[in-house]
Amino acid sequence: MTPVDHKVKHESTIPANSGTEIELFVREYEAAGSGGTPKPVLMLHGRSIPALPGFDLVLPAQGASPHPDTSYSWAQALAGKGYNVYVMDLQGSGLSPRPEMHDPCNANPAQRSLLKTNPGTDDCDPTANYPHQLGNSKSEWDELGTVVKFIRDRCADEKVAFIGWSAAAFVMGPYALRNPGDVASVFLLAPMFPPNGRWSTNTSDPFAPPPGTPLPTQPESKPPAVFGFPMNLTSKAGVQAGISDKELADHVWQAIMDCDSIGQKWGGSTLGAPEGVMRWRNSYWWGWNTSTVPHGSTLGSTVPVCIVYGDQDRTANTPQELGPVLHFSVPKLYEGIPGADKLMFRVEGWDHNPVWERKAAQILQHMSWKWLKDKKVYGVESGSWVMDTDGVLAEVE
Repeated sequence: MTPVDHKVKHESTIPANSGTEIELFVREYEAAGSGGTPKPVLMLHGRSIPALPGFDLVLPAQGASPHPDTSYSWAQALAGKGYNVYVMDLQGSGLSPRPEMHDPCNANPAQRSLLKTNPGTDDCDPTANYPHQLGNSKSEWDELGTVVKFIRDRCADEKVAFIGWSAAAFVMGPYALRNPGDVASVFLLAPMFPPNGRWSTNTSDPFAPPPGTPLPTQPESKPPAVFGFPMNLTSKAGVQAGISDKELADHVWQAIMDCDSIGQKWGGSTLGAPEGVMRWRNSYWWGWNTSTVPHGSTLGSTVPVCIVYGDQDRTANTPQELGPVLHFSVPKLYEGIPGADKLMFRVEGWDHNPVWERKAAQILQHMSWKWLKDKKVYGVESGSWVMDTDGVLAEVE
């Protein structure tokens, strides 16, 4: 299956390059063997892992087989089922532009030790040269909207089915609430959801907070230890620690490096022999909490929702003691969705990265296909369910 890569023109609303025409990376797989108008699917990455390593990981041919291993490519699996599949990178990730992220002095000061040798950060000031976050909710909704329009123009104005992993929920969830006419359905893997998360920054917005709630300014920079820089870093060891298959972990890392010509030249302890670092945007998100999710009674009605997460996931489910910004709960997202067309599976044994576990990846691909096709999975169309390691379902009371 051959991909077609697009550069979708977009007028940026990121504060760092606002008003500049940039090109967003979008990969397309045309539906295999379908008749009529194929249904479009858009896949969006989370906070740190770029789109292609997450949704289109292809392993090189090995042994007697002359063909690459595509079993980890969620995008190709769905295209093979008759969907036009699009995979996108937001600015600050993967193959889309990364404004202000070329400068090592704009890295999170707490992570600059990763760059001490390659390219070197001894001359950096204590604060970043661009002392603000990179993206925000509005800029990322805008980018998603541009790509949705691009897809609908190519697909006879069909509504787009969303698939999002992790922090993609911060972007796809509120976008669906604001633009239900664009969205056929939403499938969220391990969605990040802060029940008491931030409100909108615009008092005229329907997602605005109650009167008297303090509002941040844009671009955000306070507290500086959290928002005073545009770029975070993760080392090779940091990424691979979350992947149980160590041989596969090397392929994942190479796929990440293939998406970043600058990041692959940074990091490592030997001068002139970089190990690479994963660079990812620092964003300020709002408008995704228990007060906004019921907006318009959209989710679970106009826009059906399916949620899948692992019982071992400590990223998407965190203690309440961490406070309103860092406390995440997948079950509370499900509870907050007002409509009846909602379905959730808690899968025993899965962590935050089932896309890189062969058996889990195959199950996940099958679940998303059945959801797209029938709006039901394993014969159930609503409710909260637990799936054990043998694939047996039990409904949560």
